[in-house]
Amino acid sequence: MNINSLKKIKKLYFGYEEISRVMGISQPSARVTACRYVKYGLLVRVKRGIYLLRERWDTLSREEQFIIANLVQTPSYVSLLTALSYYEVSTQMVRDFTESIVLKRSLFKAVDGKDFAYFKIKREFYTDFLRKNDFFIAKPEKAFVDAIYLKYLGCYDFDLDSIDFSKLDINIVADLISRFPGKISGSLQNYGYF
Repeated sequence: MNINSLKKIKKLYFGYEEISRVMGISQPSARVTACRYVKYGLLVRVKRGIYLLRERWDTLSREEQFIIANLVQTPSYVSLLTALSYYEVSTQMVRDFTESIVLKRSLFKAVDGKDFAYFKIKREFYTDFLRKNDFFIAKPEKAFVDAIYLKYLGCYDFDLDSIDFSKLDINIVADLISRFPGKISGSLQNYGYF
């Protein structure tokens, strides 16, 4: 097996086209090679046609894991406790687990020891995220409001006592909350933090 030729690929992840190019084989042969290399543990299949070298997968930085999370389910942005932990707004830490917000459907996907959870929200609430270092992530206040909103809906739970409210702009939080229907915004105010 010629895994060394794949190490010439400088991108974080790659597809059949790159495998074909660096190995000097056809794309159909690249598909067979990718499947074989996954079977032998040399490559990790992130989703159909997208791969990472095993050694790269095992040493992913937190931000690289966010890039992969955006890739596994598109469109999506990293949010909830994952983002709150990243911004050091929450004392809860999440390792090898990334939570994201999506428009399509809620799902949980395990990829070779790393877990990705996706929570669907309505399109009008799919806002207030930014692109940072090649991945999309909620702004801190939006990550908090996403968590509270999903908690209100009964499909997410997190420890409010772990939140350092001094790191959130309460005016931005209040503005975001005001965009939600009255019942929800009223319920959010009942938590006593606004």
